[in-house]
Amino acid sequence: MRYLTFALGKGRLANRTLETFEKIGITCQEMKDKDTRKLIFVNEELKLKFFLAKGPDVPTYVEYGAADIGIVGEDTILEEARNIYEVLDLGFGKCKMCVCGPKDAEELLKHHELIRVATKYPRIAKDYFYNKKHQTVEIIKLNGSIELAPIVGLSEVIVDIVETGTTLRENGLSVLEEVCPLSARMVVNQVSMKMENERITKIIRDLKEVLAKENGK
Repeated sequence: MRYLTFALGKGRLANRTLETFEKIGITCQEMKDKDTRKLIFVNEELKLKFFLAKGPDVPTYVEYGAADIGIVGEDTILEEARNIYEVLDLGFGKCKMCVCGPKDAEELLKHHELIRVATKYPRIAKDYFYNKKHQTVEIIKLNGSIELAPIVGLSEVIVDIVETGTTLRENGLSVLEEVCPLSARMVVNQVSMKMENERITKIIRDLKEVLAKENGK
């Protein structure tokens, strides 16, 4: 039996994923060692391998078959647009992708004016403005604090992930439009889905049962 390999988005997402996996009997003791320098973690008994990756890299590892299964936020899946199967909404890491800005930018959105939009997610922003709103905008890609852009006059609005909205409020910004809801998703390599269908389908089925219980369904 070959190993099934999982790529997990680093940080809170990986921790929450492992907690959920434990409920269906998938464990990896090696990953609990906070001081380890290992890059690949193995469960010999279940023939599983795990590694941690930066969120945006997870869909890449899965598309090219370096990982059979990936766990990553929906924002990353939409932005990276890789050839992978999205098979399950894990329901945690919930937040929203939104258009945010100062209140007076609301009118600019209503009247479809040519505005500048700053974002870490140019693909998502472009799809929203061009294909859903049919509004022509100039998209500026940033990597750091997106909230800064409208404050210093770089852009009229931003497209960013909103969890609580505290940072926005503290900087005089608010949610003007919602683009889409986000949460952690499971993605699968297209070839792996065929070759390891039985094993992967069982994992999906077991996870669905656990999630349904947690949500009281």
